[in-house]
Amino acid sequence: MPPSHADMPNISASGHDLSPLSASERDRLAAELTPEERRVILNQGTEAPFCGGLLANKASGVYHCRLCNLPLFRSTAKFESGTGWPSFSQPFDAQHVRTLRDVSHGMIRDEIRCARCDGHLGHVFADGPAPSGQRYCLNSVSLTFVEGE
Repeated sequence: MPPSHADMPNISASGHDLSPLSASERDRLAAELTPEERRVILNQGTEAPFCGGLLANKASGVYHCRLCNLPLFRSTAKFESGTGWPSFSQPFDAQHVRTLRDVSHGMIRDEIRCARCDGHLGHVFADGPAPSGQRYCLNSVSLTFVEGE
């Protein structure tokens, strides 16, 4: 009998598996996070501006999800926004991030999360550079950087 649609992996246009993590796999990965990473990634926290370890990174490579290692942003899309958080004009693959309406803190914003593990990444705003006009504003602790990738 052929596999059901539910058993088939969800593959992005760039060839990455976006199938949701099992609860046990997510728990296993989350156990490796620092308390600050847990606060931000699992509980939609925000790191303080101008303190993130990847803010000043100028190396060539790809920024991945800290929790599940899905590639999220290329260094070529990074720009200096002056906001205090690493900012990108477009994702590695649009299918790798998902957007949710965030009405916390008396504001209406668009939260971005990893499409595979649902980890909190930051927020996206419509004040970025051309051609996308988007500013994906990320927490450094939500990311790992793979140089030269």
